[in-house]
Amino acid sequence: MTQSHPHPSRHDRAWPKGLTIRARSLTDAAAIADLHNLPGYRWGTMRLPYHSVEEIRRGIEQQPADVRSLVAVLDGMVVGDIALLPAKGRRAHVATLGMGVHDNYTRRGIGRALLGEAIGIADDWLNLRRLELTVYADNHAAIALYESFGFTVEGRMADYAFRGGTYVEALAMARLSA
Repeated sequence: MTQSHPHPSRHDRAWPKGLTIRARSLTDAAAIADLHNLPGYRWGTMRLPYHSVEEIRRGIEQQPADVRSLVAVLDGMVVGDIALLPAKGRRAHVATLGMGVHDNYTRRGIGRALLGEAIGIADDWLNLRRLELTVYADNHAAIALYESFGFTVEGRMADYAFRGGTYVEALAMARLSA
């Protein structure tokens, strides 16, 4: 049975009404494939078009034990996801974040709720000192969200990825805990 948390782990971060955040499960594979195949979701991530349910299912089955992958569920539908990927060895104090929100559910606080939960896990349970992420330089809404959680731009990467027929630049951002 998958545990579900209807309330934020950090009480300073309210969630949208009816939102639940929980660990992703195999039963979410079809919903996650649908999410990842949305044009807006894909535009803001490194995902390629046409993810299959089987591909997502394999990713869930093969996920390393130290990775935390969460889904946001609203009205029974997966409307966002986030992954916290811890580093190893001399970078054991670091994790990378990757996230996205359903095209029809942006600007409703879902990304804020997901990011808040991932940061809560990093700070309160894993004692991680540094969180890193990469964001396309033209994704102003995501950049503003990350900055509101204390992420700062550490670098700009020209021709970082090929998206929609052209090369785009990205920003390296990080958040250091005190």
